[in-house]
Amino acid sequence: MYEKYYGFKERPFQLTPNPNWFFASKLHKRALAYLQYGLSQGEGFIVITGDVGTGKTTIANQLLSQLNQDEIIAKQIVTSKLSPDDLIRMIASAFNLVVAEQNKAAYLDAIGSFLKRLNSQHRRALLLVDEAQNLPLESIEELRMLSNFMADGKPLLQSFLLGQNELNAVIQAPDMEQFRQRIIASSNLTPLQAEDTQAYVEYRIRQAGAPEALLADDCYQRIHAFSRGIPRKINTLMDRVFLYGYLEEKPFLQAEDVQAVIDEIMDEVANLQPIQSKSEPLAQNQADNTSDRAASEQGSSSSLLSDLSQLLDNSLETKLRLAKELDQLIQKQQNSLQKNNKED
Repeated sequence: MYEKYYGFKERPFQLTPNPNWFFASKLHKRALAYLQYGLSQGEGFIVITGDVGTGKTTIANQLLSQLNQDEIIAKQIVTSKLSPDDLIRMIASAFNLVVAEQNKAAYLDAIGSFLKRLNSQHRRALLLVDEAQNLPLESIEELRMLSNFMADGKPLLQSFLLGQNELNAVIQAPDMEQFRQRIIASSNLTPLQAEDTQAYVEYRIRQAGAPEALLADDCYQRIHAFSRGIPRKINTLMDRVFLYGYLEEKPFLQAEDVQAVIDEIMDEVANLQPIQSKSEPLAQNQADNTSDRAASEQGSSSSLLSDLSQLLDNSLETKLRLAKELDQLIQKQQNSLQKNNKED
């Protein structure tokens, strides 16, 4: 909508990771260097962790874009709480393997045959496991077992694990010693510092083709304070900032414009908070009868508030869905209160 107004060839702050727009901060350079080092070694595990939105998937995509497809067959999977058997099936599916019998032995045999075939062609396989913090210990151990597929003393499958900070605790579990011994490098991504936040925003604007500066220098302090240096939150905020500038017909944006958008976002979050009931407590005998229902509604409210904490990380469609769910929850609570008042 605002691209033509500001001279952009495309939207500069899209949430979808784009390897062509990789911003090489010091920490991101280091993480990418670890991945490249691990790839050159051809063995062991590389582990990259970091908070939500710090750029782990972007780094993985950057690595994949640099690979020589004639030498390395790479696949990326995004995991949930997969059991070891389900993980094996997902890996086989990622490499497009056809398995006749639907059992673990058949899947392992298909994976082993595929890896040996690649080796005979002087090629090897690389598996990138995104959101690896979701995997149970048994499934991570299954990844270690897959690294035992070997030929001429060389592993035939190498795996990189990308995950949120919870993955560190999983790896440090007492019974993960054998896995830890196979980690050849690890890196933790943290949010951008203030100067990197400004460099990130300016880099994105240049990549989008803007012919001149669009933001006053005092904008960046507010951008960093609100986003806490998390690239995904920066993208969400800046997309709104440029939309605001377009609607208000402001070709050059000042700090007060950025603050106006921040205030709008904060108001949106505040307006989505559940309405607290101000009614008098029910009589004790009625409270006993309704406590289970109230606990259930409170649980629903807590769950919804957890979703709201990710509001800035989600698309407009998701925000609308959350708002609709909240309206339904409030209506349910109001109906419950009306029913209880009638019982009084």
